[in-house]
Amino acid sequence: MKLRGTILPTMSHPILTDTQAKMKKAVDHALHEFSAIHTGKATPSMVEGVAVEAYGSTMRLKDCSAITTPDARLIQIIPWDVSLVQAIVKGIQVANIGFNPIPDGKVIRIPLPEMSRERRQEFVKVAHKLAEEGRVGVRNVRHGTLDVLKKAHLSQDETKRLEKELQAATDKAIADINAALDHKEKG
Repeated sequence: MKLRGTILPTMSHPILTDTQAKMKKAVDHALHEFSAIHTGKATPSMVEGVAVEAYGSTMRLKDCSAITTPDARLIQIIPWDVSLVQAIVKGIQVANIGFNPIPDGKVIRIPLPEMSRERRQEFVKVAHKLAEEGRVGVRNVRHGTLDVLKKAHLSQDETKRLEKELQAATDKAIADINAALDHKEKG
């Protein structure tokens, strides 16, 4: 039933609901992988997973300090316990992530160098590879759903409608990945 000026949403089939959830996971995975690419702009995620030897065990850096980015070229780490400064510096050096931590009293600063043209091009290649892996993941979900639809005992009209909705969901998921890629390239 159509109301003047609005369109009531169509009821989605359980197969499509499951498919949309799987596609969302594929897109989210691609976006998460993009976040690991460092385009030269400082973000706490660049170091928050670094392992630090503290209190006789290994902790993640984000679990024993505050990590901030006062500007685009600097990461600042403030340990909750000042006695961890040297352990944090050592952890960052051992992680071999290409950063040179500088301890300054109770604070550790990590200046990020200006990104070279070659390094930027390398990151763009990696981003394109990750985007393609994400698009392939979405297409694999679509292909699996098409197989399920063929085996389901649905009317031909219902199958066609679901295939059309499936294609729309696929197009949207791929567009989301492409938009994230464009955003990452512009850095």
